[in-house]
Amino acid sequence: MTRQIELWVAAVVGIAIVVAVPYLVGDFYQLHLATLIAVYWVLIGGLNLVVGFTGTLSIGHVGLLAVGAYCFAILAGSHGLDPFLTLFLCGALGALIGVLLGLPSLRLPGFYFAMVTLAFALIVTELSVAEQWLTGGGIGLSVPGFPGPLATPWGYYWFTAALAVAVTWMTWNVTRLMWGRALVAVRDSEVAAQSVGVSIYRAKLTAFTFSGFTAGVAGALFASLQSYITPDTFIFELGLFFFVCIIIGGRGSIVGPLLGTVVLTALPEVVAPLANLGNFFYGALLLVVVLLLPEGISNLVIVIRNRMKPAVNVNAPVKPDLARLAAAVRRAEGEAEAHPAYEAREVHA
Repeated sequence: MTRQIELWVAAVVGIAIVVAVPYLVGDFYQLHLATLIAVYWVLIGGLNLVVGFTGTLSIGHVGLLAVGAYCFAILAGSHGLDPFLTLFLCGALGALIGVLLGLPSLRLPGFYFAMVTLAFALIVTELSVAEQWLTGGGIGLSVPGFPGPLATPWGYYWFTAALAVAVTWMTWNVTRLMWGRALVAVRDSEVAAQSVGVSIYRAKLTAFTFSGFTAGVAGALFASLQSYITPDTFIFELGLFFFVCIIIGGRGSIVGPLLGTVVLTALPEVVAPLANLGNFFYGALLLVVVLLLPEGISNLVIVIRNRMKPAVNVNAPVKPDLARLAAAVRRAEGEAEAHPAYEAREVHA
């Protein structure tokens, strides 16, 4: 089976799982959890291009999520704007902030850029508390839902799942084409990427702007799903959660961070009887993956596949083309006899 066929089979299986989820869950709470995974993936899918493919550290995307959430609550809730138009505006605002944030700071080394994104997230949180006339302050804002069939849990799941599939499709297309190779080159060696003509700054800025758009859209979806938001909703741990999902899943792939999102979102429900140890299980899982699977969960799938189907080394004998070699030797000798002076100059030099 070729690589292309494997990818298409994986895509069909993934879509089949997305379609089957509403029929497999037992109640509306589990459907809500599946919807939350889809919303998170809309953000993490874009963030994966920044962290997983360009190697840029960003731990403040929760700030962009908060911007999208408050934008949706204010425009669609307080001003009665059309929710679908507001959803697009939230994404556009996230992309604009991504450009404004990335323009002066993406030239900084990785650790310093991470501090910039962290500072941005803290500023957004403080502004959401201080600007009560706009955000409701500590009381927060109620958020309207989407109209029509999307007002039901099933309808909203289909809507968020469709957007998650669309983000997956876009990121997959980016990563499999020349843009994706350029991003990976930037991550692995900026010097080597520059030597082959890759504009590092433009590649990083484009990926960060796209992640800002998806974060803004995810913020709007998240706010509508929660129906009420306060500054405490967008805590720093949530931003760290998005980052850890990519690290646990595995950088440089689409499937890995998706698995990381599913595992980390569902983990609190799996260990619900031990809810007080929720952070302990997060830390233990991160420790196990970093120590045993530094390439992430996605690499575990590759290791198992190679164990089940090891690569076959074929010893193909190399048969030299003696006639062609003899012709090349005769031609070289003929040229040397025809230009003795030129050969002498080369030897003298």
